[in-house]
Amino acid sequence: MVSIERLVTSGKFELDGGSWDVDNNIWLIGDDSDVIVFDAAHVEQPIVDAVRGRNVVAVVCTHGHNDHITVAPELGKTLDAPVLLHPADDVLWRMTHPDKEFRSFEDGATLSVGGVELKAMHTPGHSPGSVCWYVPDLNAVISGDTLFEGGPGATGRSYSDFPTILDSISKRLGMLPGETVVYTGHGDTTKIGDEIVHYDEWVARGH
Repeated sequence: MVSIERLVTSGKFELDGGSWDVDNNIWLIGDDSDVIVFDAAHVEQPIVDAVRGRNVVAVVCTHGHNDHITVAPELGKTLDAPVLLHPADDVLWRMTHPDKEFRSFEDGATLSVGGVELKAMHTPGHSPGSVCWYVPDLNAVISGDTLFEGGPGATGRSYSDFPTILDSISKRLGMLPGETVVYTGHGDTTKIGDEIVHYDEWVARGH
């Protein structure tokens, strides 16, 4: 049976010369044999421990900010798994890992674990290559930092744009069933329907 597990690690988010303490959600989707890891944040060993010796299909990066890819190359090597990132976030990846490579994928790409399919939804705005992964069989979407409980992810820094993230949420995430659970990059889970009703308020807020 495929399930979704949460691991939280802590460290620094760094961009534009600033540094902030953050707690990151790492999501593991899998069964007793195989698992996919979403976002290799901060430290490697707790993630390795959470994998519990299972075959790792992929280490997926929802976007290229340092706090979501901190140990991605090392983790991929340790777990003998490909590290996946949308190519539009190459510029952000290079800030953290200038000499390391990742495997590119595009909008609509799919992964499978335990007979369950996950589909990539390119949702730029928080970053150019932000991607959410929709898992209809589990009534779930892994949102990275595109959508949180309370609204869109931050867009006040380099390579981000508020109108773009609004467009991604309305045209991509807003089309998912309202009961879809949103597994966020930081903080608590929420539901698409509980967030999208506030869309006009986000537009009026303007950031």
